[in-house]
Amino acid sequence: MSHSSSLVNQSCPHEDHPIMPATGEQDLVQDLMEEPATFSDAVLSSDEETYPQCSKPLSMYPTPPKPVSFESLPNKDRHEEFLRKSVEVLLKEAVFEGTSRKNRVLQWREPEELRRLMDFGVGSAPSTHEELLEVLKRVITYSVKTGHPYFVNQLFSAVDPYGLVAQWATDALNPSVYTYEVSPVFVLMEEVVLREMRAIVGFEGGKGDGIFCPGGSIANGYAISCARYRFMPDIKKKGLHSLPRLVLFTSEDAHYSIKKLASFQGIGTDNVYLIRTDALGRMDVSHLEEEISRCLLEGGAPFMVSATAGTTVIGAFDPIEKIADVCEKHKLWLHVDAAWGGGALVSPKHRHLLKGIERADSVTWNPHKLLTAPQQCSTLLLRHEGVLAEAHSTNAAYLFQKDKFYDTKFDTGDKHIQCGRRADVLKFWFMWKAKGTSGLEKHVDKVFENARFFVDCIREREGFEMVIAEPEFTNVCFWYVPERLRGRKGESGYRDELHKVAPRIKERMMKEGCMMVTYQEQKGHPNFFRIVFQNSGLEKADMVHFVEEIERLGRDL
Repeated sequence: MSHSSSLVNQSCPHEDHPIMPATGEQDLVQDLMEEPATFSDAVLSSDEETYPQCSKPLSMYPTPPKPVSFESLPNKDRHEEFLRKSVEVLLKEAVFEGTSRKNRVLQWREPEELRRLMDFGVGSAPSTHEELLEVLKRVITYSVKTGHPYFVNQLFSAVDPYGLVAQWATDALNPSVYTYEVSPVFVLMEEVVLREMRAIVGFEGGKGDGIFCPGGSIANGYAISCARYRFMPDIKKKGLHSLPRLVLFTSEDAHYSIKKLASFQGIGTDNVYLIRTDALGRMDVSHLEEEISRCLLEGGAPFMVSATAGTTVIGAFDPIEKIADVCEKHKLWLHVDAAWGGGALVSPKHRHLLKGIERADSVTWNPHKLLTAPQQCSTLLLRHEGVLAEAHSTNAAYLFQKDKFYDTKFDTGDKHIQCGRRADVLKFWFMWKAKGTSGLEKHVDKVFENARFFVDCIREREGFEMVIAEPEFTNVCFWYVPERLRGRKGESGYRDELHKVAPRIKERMMKEGCMMVTYQEQKGHPNFFRIVFQNSGLEKADMVHFVEEIERLGRDL
C-alpha cells in the first residue's frame, strides 16, 4: 500500500469526536481531496483497497484552518475566498465606514499600546487566512482614515472610487514601467496623459517631455538635475569637480525639498539662496534680482530659480511672469513647483493664479493633491525634449537593447533615475477617463467655493482671527482665541499663551478622533491652524461643523 493510500485508509472516528490533525496528515488528506479529479482518481481509486464508511459525510466534520501557502501564485481554490473576504473588509471598513461622517477619523493609541494591540512581530510559522483577516481589520481600525471628510490635515485627502479601482488594478498587474515590452499599455498611457498635462500647462501643442515620479520632492530633484545638466553638461561625466559654485534661488516659503535635493545632489544648502516673501507669502522679485547680483559678485554661478505655485502653509502663488522675465534676462532655468497648486490649471476660473507658467522650463504637478488621485501620483513636465534622457540615461544593455523588434523610443525608462517604477499613471488616467476634464474642473471649483464659505464663516466670528485676510487658495490659516484671551492682544504673555492653544486643541481632536487639522508657527507668528480643502465631497454644512468643533474643543482653554 502506498503512503498516500495509507493516509486515507483510516477508521472513521466516533461521530462525537471530529477529525483532528496530530501530525499534519489531515492537511494532506484535505489537499488530496481538493486536487483536480485526474489526480485524485489516480491516488484514491484502487480495486485493491476498501474504505470504511463514515456515518457522516467528511464535509460535515470541521476542517481546521489551513496555514498560508508559501508559493507566490494565486490559486482559485486556495485563495479566492480569502481575496473576496479581504475585499469585503476593505470596502466595508476602510472605504465606506472609514469615510462616513458618523465614524471617527482615527482611534488614537499611544505607541506602546498600539504595539500591543497590533502585534507587529513576524515569526517563523505561517498564519492562517482567518488570522490574516483579523490582522487586516486591526490595520484598518488603528489607521488614520485619510479619506474621511473631516481629515483636512495635509495636502492630500479623499478616497476617489475610480482612482481606488485603478490603484487595485495596478497592484493586481504589478507592472514596472521602463520598457514597452513589459508595460505596453502604461508606456502609451503615460505618453498621452503627460502630453495632455503639458497642454494644460500651456506648452505649445503639449510638446516637451515628462515623467511620473515617486512624489513631488523627487520631481523637484529631477528639475534641479535637468537645470544643472543644461547649464553644464560635463556634470554627467566629470561630476562636481567640473563645476563652479552653483547657486539656485527659491522663496523662503518654498517646500523644503528644494534645499534637501540641492544637498542630495552636492550643491549644498548654503547655495540655495532664499528670497524674501511679501505679506501674502509671494516671492519678492526685487529681492531675487538683488540676490542674483550678490551671487555674481561673490563669484557664484546662478543657474536656476524655483518658483512656487501654492506654498505648503499659506497657499501663496509666486508671480511667475515677473520671475520668468528675470530668468530670461539672466539665462536661468525657471522651475515652477506646482505640486499643490497645479490642479487649479484645469479650472478656467482659477488658472489665472498660475499666469505665466507656460514660460517655465519645468513644472512639478501632483495629481494626488488638489485633484485627489490616490497616493502617490506626481509628475515633472518639461518644455524641452531630450533633456531628461541626456541627463540621466546610461543605456543599460540588458534592458534597453537597441536592436529590439519594435521601435525602442517607447522604452522610456532610461530617462528616469529609477529602474523599477510603479504605473502611477493608471489611477489618474482612469479618474480622468471617468469624470472628464469637465468633472475635474467642477471638482476644483467646488473646493474653492468651500474654502471661501469657510472663510466667510470665521472672518467675523468671535474668537477667530485670520492670518491672511484674503487667502488666494484653499489653504485657510487662522487662530482660535479662547474667551479668556480675547481683548488681551497687546498684553505681556499674550503671544505665549496663544501659542499653546492650537497644540492643545489638536491633542483633544486627535484623542477624540473627531477631526484632524494641522497647525504650525511661521514668520514669528504664534501657532495657527491651517485647514486645507481638496475633497469635493465636503458640503457647506461641513464647513460649519469644523468651526463649531474647534469652538467646542477650545472653549475652556
